[in-house]
Amino acid sequence: MQVILLERVAKLGQMGDVVAVKNGYARNFLLPQGKALMASKANIASFEAQKAQLEANNLETKKEAEAMAERLDGQSFIVIRSASDSGSLYGSVTTRDAATAATEAGFTVDRRQVALTAPIKDLGLHDLSVTLHPEVVATISVNVARSVEEAELQASGKSIQELAAEAEAEAEFEISELFDDIGGAASDDDDGEERPAASEE
Repeated sequence: MQVILLERVAKLGQMGDVVAVKNGYARNFLLPQGKALMASKANIASFEAQKAQLEANNLETKKEAEAMAERLDGQSFIVIRSASDSGSLYGSVTTRDAATAATEAGFTVDRRQVALTAPIKDLGLHDLSVTLHPEVVATISVNVARSVEEAELQASGKSIQELAAEAEAEAEFEISELFDDIGGAASDDDDGEERPAASEE
């Protein structure tokens, strides 16, 4: 199907381009979203008549998106999830979770604007891109942790594996300290038993 683009569409073309796309893509995405019109003579003539207005609207929305991108780019949002000791999530973090976290922090982000390169199934920091306009993309970070304290540690640069290793080392140290204390107490008891026997003689 031939369509005329009403805005820039990634990997397809710029505003005003007439491109050939699959029927399903046009009917299910481009036409209902208002991103394109069927490329009939009437629609092309209509587009030419509205082109200046469409370009002005596009420029205005692009400026708004750029202002939003300046505020949003590089922001980090905390998402609290349950996970195993190894850091694997029970489930995954979705685009909806990322959009909700950004919205709760005062940004207007729709889940359809968030792009995941791969499913988020582990604790840690994950970078996501947010398409605010066909020509404006911001990058945000999602800090997936089991608690706010853990998120703060991750933000400081420590991974879950490092935190687990530190916790294990600390536990081993405490156990060895405990055994040393018990050993010391037992030897004190032994000394205590020997003294009265010596004094009786």
